Amino acid sequence: MEKMIVAVLFGGCSNEYEVSLQSAYSVITHMDPEKYEKVLIGITKEGRWYRYYGSAENILNDTWCTDETSCTPAIFSPNRYENYLLEETNGQVVKTMIDLVFPVLHGKNGEDGTLQGYLELAGIPYIGCDTLSSALCMDKDRAHKLAALEGVRTPASVVFSKSALIEEIIAETNQLKLPLFVKPVKSGSSIGITLVNERDELPSAVAEAFSHDERVIIEEFIDGFEVGCAILGNDDLIVGEVDEIELETGYFDFKEKYSLTTSKIHMPARIDEDLKAKVKDTGIKIYHALGCSGLARVDMFITPSGEIVFNEVNTFPGFTDHSRYPNMMKGIGLTFSEIIDKLIQLGLER
Repeated sequence: MEKMIVAVLFGGCSNEYEVSLQSAYSVITHMDPEKYEKVLIGITKEGRWYRYYGSAENILNDTWCTDETSCTPAIFSPNRYENYLLEETNGQVVKTMIDLVFPVLHGKNGEDGTLQGYLELAGIPYIGCDTLSSALCMDKDRAHKLAALEGVRTPASVVFSKSALIEEIIAETNQLKLPLFVKPVKSGSSIGITLVNERDELPSAVAEAFSHDERVIIEEFIDGFEVGCAILGNDDLIVGEVDEIELETGYFDFKEKYSLTTSKIHMPARIDEDLKAKVKDTGIKIYHALGCSGLARVDMFITPSGEIVFNEVNTFPGFTDHSRYPNMMKGIGLTFSEIIDKLIQLGLER
């Protein structure tokens, strides 16, 4: 059987570049070599695109782009349905046919619809949510508003652009109860987020959030604990086991997400079956409301009274052996390689 040619994108002009390298290593090493021919495409932090011919280990340790003999400048042809990767080699343009793109990118310029729009313009099939869905899910404010229209509770919040004066921001947040989360509207992995316990902490927290995005959302803290719902599919959905984050203090920040120094992830979540079913139903409702396809992890809070509150959607969540999404799917019997096979098939169905 002829192998399918899958272009795996990694890195990215994003503050989640390093996370992408870890996820891509796991994806690359779990792809069945009997089924797939892998074309590796690395994007540097500065946004330069290269076809990479070296080892996966050098992706993991971030030395992949230091060896110029392993990298050639590359870009997808924007000509619709040509499905070519164009490489510059010895002054010549070399074309490689691509069947499918597997974008293992996190955060801005990867999960936010920009890459998806490029691929849709070129007519190249790819894995994951489409342009509109990706953009909506990255935008915490608009995602919350759409979920609320479906009857899902969201945190009370206010949103500001960079033109807002700090005095105006402080005045408008007086309606919100402390503590507060100050977040960039469009960012992932808890980057740029501050938990504010006193109002005099707002100016520095707002400045930090604005350093990552043009808009900032300030939300009331939700008393409770966080759970995740892993979803796989376009129309017919597979829902993984629900997991739960147990925190000693604070919140699930960037450091905790990738070190688990003072936190634990329980899979399955320590909740009863009725509540677990409600979490899954709410996750599916949000997945549909935001037009998701392929995969997503929907994160929610459960309050002490058992109410479910929407937090955010990750359209390409962490994808290492120890990441939450693969482990939730493992909880229902899917191996890492089986998840990859299903995602590739879903991408071709688009």
